[in-house]
Amino acid sequence: MIRIAVQAKGRLNEESLALLAEAGISIEESKRKLLARAGDFPIEVLYLRDDDIPQAVSMGVADIGIVGLNEVEEKQFDVEIVHRLGFGNCRLSLAVPKAEEYTSPAWFNGKRVATSYPRILTRYFEQNGITAEIHEIAGSVEIAPSVGMADAIFDIVSSGGTLVTNGLREVEKVLFSEAVLIANKQLTEEKRQVVSQLMFRFESVERSRGMKYMLMNLPCDRVDDAVKILPGMKSPTILPLAQEGWCSLHVVIKENELWDKIEALKAIGAEDILVLALEKMIL
Repeated sequence: MIRIAVQAKGRLNEESLALLAEAGISIEESKRKLLARAGDFPIEVLYLRDDDIPQAVSMGVADIGIVGLNEVEEKQFDVEIVHRLGFGNCRLSLAVPKAEEYTSPAWFNGKRVATSYPRILTRYFEQNGITAEIHEIAGSVEIAPSVGMADAIFDIVSSGGTLVTNGLREVEKVLFSEAVLIANKQLTEEKRQVVSQLMFRFESVERSRGMKYMLMNLPCDRVDDAVKILPGMKSPTILPLAQEGWCSLHVVIKENELWDKIEALKAIGAEDILVLALEKMIL
């Protein structure tokens, strides 16, 4: 049995539980519980604040955790980053009032900057030879310049809409973040095997994202042309049909290439094209 820490609420909570569900791990409904168990995999979920997850994993309170890379970098607890999960994308950026004439990071010399991520910001300023006052604020960082608490801010940016609403503009992108799977460095071999099984499931889910399974009927003498259009993971699967001179071609294709490929296949005689969702891809 291993314990995984996930965010108690918010977008990372929803996406973390969705990933577990896609990996065939169903978690008990537990809106008011701290702990919840899976009935079909040796794992239990510990619900925590996102900024508490790195510490919980480093202490062994949880064996693994799903948390934003920004929190791992800020808290600096000794954990292992096992895998980047590809969701929860955002960035940590510096922003200044729209009216300011900004030309380079040197603008921040002598300025007051409000943030909830003082360690990351301190490292960035040191690397760029900047001397500034860093004011740590727990929440609502974006209002600090408008109320006179700071000259600029350093905060999470997703779409940038919150900055615009508060009269700010993004000027420096410091750290690109996403959800990561972290682990305690002292896991037993038995627990590492369970984590390995979990990773196998996660990776099969990830490989299927953005992919479609396509099959079609095609004249046998056009197979070589179709293969040039549709190279599969290794090569397309080709099966003979009862109708002489025809075969069925099966292939996995990237969704963003789908319609262009379909047009090209129709042009060489493909018929009865069927596109299916792909849930898992195991190599």
